[in-house]
Amino acid sequence: MFPGINPKQMKAAMKQMGIAQEEIPSNKVIIEKTDGTKIIIINPEIMKIKMQGNTSYQISGEETTESDEPKTTSEDIKTVMEKTNCTKEEATKALEETNGDLAEAILNISVN
Repeated sequence: MFPGINPKQMKAAMKQMGIAQEEIPSNKVIIEKTDGTKIIIINPEIMKIKMQGNTSYQISGEETTESDEPKTTSEDIKTVMEKTNCTKEEATKALEETNGDLAEAILNISVN
C-alpha cells in the first residue's frame, strides 16, 4: 500500500485510528443499475472497511455487463399471436412477463 511501511505497523496504525478492514471471499459481485443493466465483477477482491461509524466496500476484479431487457423479437411475437390468436399487445406483454420464454408465453395466454 505505502512503500517502505511494514504491513503490521500499517495495520496497527489503522486500528489506532478506528479503521477496521476485512477481506470478504466471493466468486462474483452483481451491481444492479437503475437502467436495468448489471455490472458483474468476476473473481472479485472485496475489502470491507469500517471507519468512523461508516462501512464501505472496495471491489476490484474483472468487469462484465449484462442487460435485463427481455430478448423478444418480432418473430417471437408473431409466433405467439399465431399459436394463441391474440393481439400483438397481448403477445408482447406475455413475452415480457416470461422474460422472452416463448413456450411459457403461449401457455400463459392459452390458460387465460
